Amino acid sequence: MNFSARPQIARWFIIIASLIITTLILWNVSLFFDQLKEAERSKMEIYAASIRAFANTSEVNPNPIDKDARILFNELTGLQLFIISENKSIPILLYNLEDDTYTATNIPSSETLDHADFLVMAEEFALVNKPITIGYDGVDSQILYYGNSATLNQIKYFPIALIVIVILFIALIYFYYQTSKQGSQSLLWAGMAKETAHQIGTPLSSLVGWTEILKTEDVDPDYIKEMTKDINRLETITNRFSKIGSIPDLEKVDIISETKEAYDYLSKRSAKLIHFHLDVPQGQLPVMLNKELYGWTFENLVKNAIDAMKGKGSLTITITRDTRYAKINIADTGKGIPKSKYNRIFEPGYTTKKRGWGLGLSLARRIMEEYHDGRIKVLQSDIDKGTTMQISLRLAEE
Repeated sequence: MNFSARPQIARWFIIIASLIITTLILWNVSLFFDQLKEAERSKMEIYAASIRAFANTSEVNPNPIDKDARILFNELTGLQLFIISENKSIPILLYNLEDDTYTATNIPSSETLDHADFLVMAEEFALVNKPITIGYDGVDSQILYYGNSATLNQIKYFPIALIVIVILFIALIYFYYQTSKQGSQSLLWAGMAKETAHQIGTPLSSLVGWTEILKTEDVDPDYIKEMTKDINRLETITNRFSKIGSIPDLEKVDIISETKEAYDYLSKRSAKLIHFHLDVPQGQLPVMLNKELYGWTFENLVKNAIDAMKGKGSLTITITRDTRYAKINIADTGKGIPKSKYNRIFEPGYTTKKRGWGLGLSLARRIMEEYHDGRIKVLQSDIDKGTTMQISLRLAEE
């Protein structure tokens, strides 16, 4: 059902724009990551060259008489030491081939690590960045292993976080759309219900008039009595429909007497193969209730139970109470409900019947939970044995 084309276009525009922006950001982050990685590689090349140059110059003794040579030597040595000591972020392992030792730089708690730990770390660094070999006079003497800096490691997880944020954003849009759609559907059903109540009202008034005429004729009074009951029932149904979408008025009533009244009406008009049983306590259980809406909810549960039994079986209505709630149980001997469907049966549109809209239980839950501050649930169900539905209503203060 197409409720509106423009919101749908806007939704897809936002989703596509978000994906495009995310793709551009990820692409730029990838470029920045590669550039930063190359910059760190260059630093390590310079670092390795400095180590090599420092080792070479340390063996050179400039002419003490030549002042310029001494100044140049000191400057070069200072520059090399500065380059080596300036690295404060990139973790480094310098492996000495001659004596099989490692020198660690910028590695926390390196003094507690042994040779085996350094070997494992060197292998991990080699998987991240290609090692740099340092040689003197054409002979390899050291290998420089290095990992990514803390900055690179943080940037590495940024795209993942961004993707998660975009997914959550799209999910939020979808949830908002679904909620809006359900809201529109609710308004539509409420409008249809009110219109139905209005349309039923006209022929119902005529039926009331014809009943009054029949009372003046020679007609069996029992027929008139039953017709009057059915007309009253139609009036009740009309009132129910007219209240959909509006906040109903609640009054303090006895839930036992209300349930008995609905029970009597339904038990007389159901198939003879359905055996009805009623088990209620003595006295009264006052609750705040809208009679029409409770009657509709009770009737809906009873008819669902009869459908589940396919017109043959036993249906038991039980009323109990605890310290806070009056509890009405409707138990049948029908086909049962799988546990995985305990909540789904209350979703709008869900039905297992060939005919039906799948709105009965959804509306029943809304009536009980939103309007009466009560609860409705599947209390128990066994496949091919039966189901017990329960309505819980908060007890009114005495």
